[in-house]
Amino acid sequence: QVQLVESGGGLVQAGGSLTLSCGASGRTFSSDAMGWFRQAPGKEREFVATISGSGTITYYADSVKGRFTISRDNAKNTVYLQMNSLKPEDTAVYYCAARSWDGSTSRRYEDYRYWGQGTQVTVSS
Repeated sequence: QVQLVESGGGLVQAGGSLTLSCGASGRTFSSDAMGWFRQAPGKEREFVATISGSGTITYYADSVKGRFTISRDNAKNTVYLQMNSLKPEDTAVYYCAARSWDGSTSRRYEDYRYWGQGTQVTVSS
């Protein structure tokens, strides 16, 4: 059974930093591309970042480029999202997701088969 468990969310002031973690089990972790998505109240789920199975390819939404960094530790079956210079508009529930790596990155949530339960990030102004 595939399981993705996010942690690290919380309340932070604007300009602050948080690091989200997502632990995976039930699949060969290094064979999966991992993604982070977020969903704010009343809004659709949106792509944040993705990383290839080996960790050598990353891709970011324009809204977070230069502020967020996605990384992974395949020995620990964990993917991370380092978030710096946080803004109130970053407030959302953040989800990690997994898809089989096919050599291409994807920002489409429909392409990700496995999802975590989400972790709340709140940025106060």
